[in-house]
Amino acid sequence: MACVVASQDLRRPVVYTLRTLAIAVCYYAAGRLGLTRELVIEGAVVSPLWPPTGVAVAALLVFGLRYWPGVALGALGVVLSLAPPTWPSLVIMAGNTAAPVCGCLLLRAVDFRTDLARLRDGVALVFLGAFASMLISSSVAAGLLVATGELPGASFWGVWLAWWVGDAMGVLIVAPALLVLRQLRGPLRWSRWKEVLGLAVVAAALVPLITRVGMSVLFLVYPLLIWTALRLRLAGSTACAVFASTMATVAATDGVGPFESLSREEVLINLQAFNGAVALTALLLSALITEQRNTRRSVERACQELVEVLEHLAAGENAPGLPSRNGGGARWALEDPDWDARSTGEWSTRRGTEDSGSGR
Repeated sequence: MACVVASQDLRRPVVYTLRTLAIAVCYYAAGRLGLTRELVIEGAVVSPLWPPTGVAVAALLVFGLRYWPGVALGALGVVLSLAPPTWPSLVIMAGNTAAPVCGCLLLRAVDFRTDLARLRDGVALVFLGAFASMLISSSVAAGLLVATGELPGASFWGVWLAWWVGDAMGVLIVAPALLVLRQLRGPLRWSRWKEVLGLAVVAAALVPLITRVGMSVLFLVYPLLIWTALRLRLAGSTACAVFASTMATVAATDGVGPFESLSREEVLINLQAFNGAVALTALLLSALITEQRNTRRSVERACQELVEVLEHLAAGENAPGLPSRNGGGARWALEDPDWDARSTGEWSTRRGTEDSGSGR
């Protein structure tokens, strides 16, 4: 027994170290991916979609807040890949670490569940995990750039808004996809595979087309998004949202399609409006559908249990040697929808007669 406990104690630091390094590597890889698509806003280079925030929030929700050093190491790796470390860059790194940690603390305070099976979980992830917590990283970064003179004071709000929205979009788009990915269980039935493949083919053909044509037809993605949410729930809708947002971000940074003749500020506004609407539709609609489905199953299960209880009572009362007080009324109640009204009326009449006869 002592050997088993000792081996478990030795494994824990190893597991913690490996998970921390894995989180750091994933954060760094997501950061390098996000840096491939940038926009220049008010003289500052910002990413309209910053995936590391979603990676960090999902990792801390799944593994726990004690893995925050993995987020810090990943953020440090991204900083070092851009330029030699300076104290402003280290402060920005600290802000990028504190934002997802704060988001997880806020989500824990409202009893957030990572399965996203309730509408309240989706709403909490939107407003607490994304919008509220990412105020930290954007405020630290934009404020520090102004304080060090790298950014004029008049450009603060433009850069702050672009930074905040990019970080928030990373949480809204990437975090749900990662949380759903860890919940996938078992192979799908062939009938479901055919539907998945059909939706994937439609998405692969439709989304690149609507993000590249000159006409503004981005709204055509919503029927596809709603259909995937109805049929495949969160797994399908989040995958569709990630694909649509990625293709729209690529088109926006390339200045093609519906973003071709727009200024940088207009590109950012239109892109983030599209990404935000896609993320909110996928997350909240899927959570609502899942919650209603679970509620219906709970009601059906309760009804089935009630049926079994009534049948058991009816069988016990009709057993040999036992008097039957209702003549198997429990089973009649199940088979005849009008039994309740008739039996209640008859019982009330008999009861009234008995009461009147007793002189009460």
